[in-house]
Amino acid sequence: MRHGKTVNHLGRTSAHRKALMANMACSLIEHKRINTTLAKARELRKFIEPLITKSKKDETHSRRMVFSYLRSKEAVKELFGEVAAKVGDRPGGYTRIIKLGNRLGDAAEMCMIELVDFNTLYTANGKTEAAAAKKPRTRRAGKKKADAAVEAPQAEEQAAQVQEAPAAEEKPAKKAAAKKPAAKKEEKQDSEEK
Repeated sequence: MRHGKTVNHLGRTSAHRKALMANMACSLIEHKRINTTLAKARELRKFIEPLITKSKKDETHSRRMVFSYLRSKEAVKELFGEVAAKVGDRPGGYTRIIKLGNRLGDAAEMCMIELVDFNTLYTANGKTEAAAAKKPRTRRAGKKKADAAVEAPQAEEQAAQVQEAPAAEEKPAKKAAAKKPAAKKEEKQDSEEK
């Protein structure tokens, strides 16, 4: 029977469990999503959701209460600043748990817990941004035909220029090409002298 068993002890003493929850909550606030086991994620959800609710009211008392749980000034600062501003209108349910399958070593159920408002793929605004960022897909065959159509007029123009130019003009072009390596040698000598 599991009467009155509201807390999963996670096989740890109470001090170890509180430290674990504080560290995981700080990591979640900092990185916005973390991978962990399903049991720890469910306990973390119970731990952090009341803290996020307290962060909506930016008062000294609320900050002190949250700090007593998190024990990290940076996490409290980010929670009351960036996170509270984003979840201000949400009445609860600030986290989402997504199952990832079993871990290879011990077959523990793994999951990703994330802050809901920070995932742009699932939010309504994020869907429109992601759709706008996607380029329309084109078939490769169509692209090759379009490139060939552009290259064909250019090739015809070059052929017409070659036919119009007399053979005498081609010889000086070859001599100019022969002079380029000599110019490179002079540049190397100048750079060595410096």
